[in-house]
Amino acid sequence: MLFTDRADAGRRLAEALQHLEGEEPVVLGLPRGGVPVAFQVARALKAPLDVIVVRKLGVPYQRELGFGAIGEGGVRVISDDIVRRGRLEQADLASVEHAEAAELARQAERFRAGRPRLSLEGRTAIVVDDGIATGATAAAACQVVRAQGAARVVLAVPVAPPDAAERLRTAADEFVCLSTPFAFSAVGEWYQDFSQTPDDEVVALLAQAAAGPGPERSAPGAEATADKDVEEEVAIDAAGVRLTGDLHLPAGARAVVMFAHGSGSSRHSPRNRLVAAALNEAGLGTLLFDLLTPAEEAHRSNVFDIGTLADRLTAATGWLRDRTALPIGYFGASTGAAAALWAAATPGADVGAVVSRGGRPDLAEPLLVAVRAPTLLIVGGNDNVVIDLNREAEAALRCETRVEIIPGATHLFEEHGALQQVADLARDWFLSHLVK
Repeated sequence: MLFTDRADAGRRLAEALQHLEGEEPVVLGLPRGGVPVAFQVARALKAPLDVIVVRKLGVPYQRELGFGAIGEGGVRVISDDIVRRGRLEQADLASVEHAEAAELARQAERFRAGRPRLSLEGRTAIVVDDGIATGATAAAACQVVRAQGAARVVLAVPVAPPDAAERLRTAADEFVCLSTPFAFSAVGEWYQDFSQTPDDEVVALLAQAAAGPGPERSAPGAEATADKDVEEEVAIDAAGVRLTGDLHLPAGARAVVMFAHGSGSSRHSPRNRLVAAALNEAGLGTLLFDLLTPAEEAHRSNVFDIGTLADRLTAATGWLRDRTALPIGYFGASTGAAAALWAAATPGADVGAVVSRGGRPDLAEPLLVAVRAPTLLIVGGNDNVVIDLNREAEAALRCETRVEIIPGATHLFEEHGALQQVADLARDWFLSHLVK
């Protein structure tokens, strides 16, 4: 399993933790990288978010060997066995603990910016990290959380090596891990973007969670459902790459369609803009954005890197979900259709419908069986090779699927009236499957 970034991992992890929503849990992120993951989990479960600050107490002459851990509220978890076998003097232990306690207090103050620590007394606590290496810190965090009064402790991570995962099953009342690959050498290899999480990001996420869904964070979709039309150029952070897009949410919009452009195209494509205009007239929102940066577009091979295009579409979908609660559909053209189907097959993808125009679904062939969104495949009647590819995709798909052939149309649907037929078919498909 490959995660786009920590936000993507958090959204996927939240799916596996939905059964805990009724327990009104508290979500605790291990700093630093665990907090962006925990933020997505807390948002999905509608749960409060806090940071769990734990400092390992290392043996003075072998720091990587921990003889215990400390947490806030004076919690101390000491391994008497390691202290005894290491013949550690109390003065040495006290010195280590004093230094770590000072760092713990500094981190807690820095991250919370003056807010009090959330009480765990009698609560279900979900401890979240971005992955497990040895598991020592996560195990210590579970001990600290239990000592702070949690009635039930759940440890949740996106990825861990099998041996560490096996050990951690006894550290918590429940252990949730999305992937335990045998070929494991480092957490970062399972992320496309595993850049360091700075303190400032942790502070901002905790503050945002504490503030709740205030007006400054209201989604564009919420505004559009009233009487305000939203139309703006947006910057999308997709797997560490900044992508530019055009978001249009008509007043009263009840769903939004994301466009995945094909080879050699962009958000300025007149063909996709004609389709988008038809969707807008029908009251559907649209997001047209570039899956590649201008520099990347200069290399032809990038437009056929369907895995990367799909990862960016998935990341952009997460970006959009953070801004609107509206149902989401995909409209893909040519190679962009393959990216749309690939993204729709991603575990946890909550896509309501897919429409392909002159698509190359064969480029997503191994994943077609995993697509669950109702899919419409539109092909030109004179685009013979692509017709065959779409017929084969129709047979491979296990979701509601239909192939529509527009007589006399070629691959780009440049014939008089052909593109309008595409727009009409797409509009009706999305209205039928996205709008309830």
